[in-house]
Amino acid sequence: MPFDPASLTYDANGLIPAIAQDALSGDILMMAWMNAESVAKTLETGRVTYWSRSRKSFWVKGETSGHVQRLREMRVDCDRDALLVLVEQEGPACHTNRRSCFYTAIRDGEEVEILTPMED
Repeated sequence: MPFDPASLTYDANGLIPAIAQDALSGDILMMAWMNAESVAKTLETGRVTYWSRSRKSFWVKGETSGHVQRLREMRVDCDRDALLVLVEQEGPACHTNRRSCFYTAIRDGEEVEILTPMED
């Protein structure tokens, strides 16, 4: 059965959360938003395309930074209201130059930085 991006459950703003996960290591890299058109563009091009809420425009990951995400597989959760995007990540995924946006842990009630910025 062909996939239709309109079959997903989007929020009131027409968006769905997309979790990016490294297809090889399993590391969670980031969370961003997609709309039906960015889901379709991602599937068509193999380049992960998000929707920027602040800029109100498409954002092809790595287009300006060179830190490209290539789609390996897209998964839909059981409620059809969240996506898991398995990617091949080039360089850091986070705009802070870290491998993952999830670089702060809460341990024993304290915030601890667990990832440092990557070397250029």
